[in-house]
Amino acid sequence: MNKYYSITELTREFGVSTRTLRFYEDEGLIHPERRGRTRLFRMADRRLIQEILRGRRIGFTIAEIREIIQVYKEPPGESGQLVLLMKKVDEKRAELRQKRKDIEETLAELDNVEEACLTRLAEIGVGT
Repeated sequence: MNKYYSITELTREFGVSTRTLRFYEDEGLIHPERRGRTRLFRMADRRLIQEILRGRRIGFTIAEIREIIQVYKEPPGESGQLVLLMKKVDEKRAELRQKRKDIEETLAELDNVEEACLTRLAEIGVGT
């Protein structure tokens, strides 16, 4: 059974614009069939869109997503893809931990600035 999805069906299902799906096609991430000007998406395209959107949600770039997809298509195939994906996940996790540390340090500095302002206002007799 060859189930096809229209671009409209997929945009509704995934909550994305037609422009987004065309962009993924232009980037070579998905390859819908063409019948005239109509794009017909297979189940494999639907799964790829789902994974692309998941990758975008967790912060992967289009280039990283392309690399992960490409590894699956060539030897070593799925095992290589999974190893690469785990490496990318570790890198993304480390990046997010660093951002969290940076945010915590910035919040602490803001607390220090606020405390210094409150102290100085009290010194010069201004009530808050």
